[in-house]
Amino acid sequence: MDENSARAMRMPRMPQRPRKRTEIEQHESADLLAHVTEDQASREEGGREGVATGSRKRRKSSLDSPMTTTARTLPLLVCSIGNPGTTYANTLHSAGHTVVNSLAAHLGYAQFRKEREFGNGLISRPAISGSTGDWTLWQSTSYMNESGKGLKAAFTAWSKHIPVGEEGRVVVIYDELEKPLGSVTVRTNQGASARGHNGLKSILKLMRDVPFARIGIGVGRPVSRESNEVARYVLKKMTPPEKEKIDGSVEEVMKKLQLLERG
Repeated sequence: MDENSARAMRMPRMPQRPRKRTEIEQHESADLLAHVTEDQASREEGGREGVATGSRKRRKSSLDSPMTTTARTLPLLVCSIGNPGTTYANTLHSAGHTVVNSLAAHLGYAQFRKEREFGNGLISRPAISGSTGDWTLWQSTSYMNESGKGLKAAFTAWSKHIPVGEEGRVVVIYDELEKPLGSVTVRTNQGASARGHNGLKSILKLMRDVPFARIGIGVGRPVSRESNEVARYVLKKMTPPEKEKIDGSVEEVMKKLQLLERG
């Protein structure tokens, strides 16, 4: 190796000076830095705004949630009409009584007892006060074609226990020919016809100023339309399958009563 080469190897390398950026490069760098800084600030501001907005939404949701209120219900006088005594018990014409007996058992009401003030009808109320809805069960002890007199007295007595300014509702449960056995039909139209039912005729005559709802319990129909055949049909004792059908309507009757008590 010659002397010049050796000297070159021993000489330290001088550090290179950084290349001076042109004005264009400096301008682009400044723009990029400004853009990054602005974008970061925007994200931070957006984040703060998002948190604040979320807080406002939560407060709004809490304030705007509807309050739970208990629906107002009407006291009911639930009446059944039929014929009195063991001779007519569990006949199709007394299907209303059968259903109301099942209703009292289903609700756990107290045993029926006769009350003179209520037209000598049979009354059943909740065994424990306030345990169920405000329903009073009443059974006529009159013959079918005299139902109106007892029901009018019962309504007068029952009305005395309703607070001033409030109102109640009368519901009559009865047997209905021409409807499938055990079916349940509700009528609230006060101008509706009695459709030949002597019990309803008596009630409409004596309580013409008192509106009442009707729940008809279907009892089917005989093959013949002759009056004697119809009378024999509705006054005969129910067969076990027929009684099972009538008793089985009680749950549907309860649903209808719950709708009626809401007004």
